[in-house]
Amino acid sequence: MTDTLAPTTSTQPAADADARTTSAPPTAEDRARLTAATDFLDHGHERVTAFVDKALNGIDRDAADPVDLAVALYYAVRDGIHYEVYGADLSPQGLKASAVISGGKGFCLHKSVLYAACCRAVGIPARLHYSDVRNHLASDRLRSYIGGDVFFHGLATVYLEGRWVKVTPVFNKLLCRLYGMTPLEFDGRSDSLYHPFDAQGRQSMEFLTDHGDFDDVPYAFVMENMRRKHPKFLDEDGTGTVGGGSLADEAA
Repeated sequence: MTDTLAPTTSTQPAADADARTTSAPPTAEDRARLTAATDFLDHGHERVTAFVDKALNGIDRDAADPVDLAVALYYAVRDGIHYEVYGADLSPQGLKASAVISGGKGFCLHKSVLYAACCRAVGIPARLHYSDVRNHLASDRLRSYIGGDVFFHGLATVYLEGRWVKVTPVFNKLLCRLYGMTPLEFDGRSDSLYHPFDAQGRQSMEFLTDHGDFDDVPYAFVMENMRRKHPKFLDEDGTGTVGGGSLADEAA
């Protein structure tokens, strides 16, 4: 398990060590690295293989455009894995793509890992991307745990048609309906980020700080951010989030 910092557009000091940016096309060496399985993006695991096979059932992978594959995998992760912030496993094992499938739920940190792993499984270069976002629609209970309305947030970036695209396969359809939000779509060509407004025109989310792209889950970096920014949100062991709640129930 490594905390390798990938090419990034971040202005954070750690990111300045690498001058390449996500706008640069990947070299052959980059492609090999960014489609390889890792400890977290374990796309060689039978559970990930089965998940990808189901998502792409009926699609000829050899003939299909990578954009079509990326879109199909997006919806499989968005709606096939339930979005839940409570009782989430943040251990190194719990953040593996195969473990996310096994648990059937997770939040942005988990679902972005799974999506990146699935894209790599079909030869699409993929990375993890982290930001701080302000979420205006969080429940009062969740805000009390988070310590306000600014969240440490994870998504993925994938290389399609000559550019890096940001992808957020996070809020599933059901949860969006409960919170009055339009489900976030992805066409494989434009960035898929949270809508700035909900279905009623209320401001819902805005991006504040960009931490850049990483080749694999930078576990120490992720957990340092969670402990420093959201200490009340972690369980007693510090390897998961607090239990005893449900985002779906809090939407009522």
